[in-house]
Amino acid sequence: QVQLVESGGGSVQAGGSLRLSCAPSGRTFSSYAMGWFRQAPGKEREWVAYISWSIGRTHYADSVSGRFTVSRDIAKNTLYLQMNGLKPEDTAVYYCAAKNRAYGSTWSPDMYDRWGQGTQVTVSS
Repeated sequence: QVQLVESGGGSVQAGGSLRLSCAPSGRTFSSYAMGWFRQAPGKEREWVAYISWSIGRTHYADSVSGRFTVSRDIAKNTLYLQMNGLKPEDTAVYYCAAKNRAYGSTWSPDMYDRWGQGTQVTVSS
């Protein structure tokens, strides 16, 4: 079974940057789209960003728009999330997820079919 593997998390000070990566183990992406989500302790999983794999159409949550950039490198078969201007409220476990269906919302976790194990991002003030 294809696994999604995130990397690039860590600890930074407010205002800093991190770049997360997500790649499938052993196979190329065959999903219609990919998304990034995050979950802070005691909170529900929150959608962060979306990108359609073939044409690269993107959408962002208001809380990260203008600071985060989602992209993909088709040749490297890798999804990225560039996070700039990090704030303490961005602290969470970040997950990448694969959306196989072309219909349905971009932000609902229920529309995604496969998830990575998550990578911790901690932003200190």
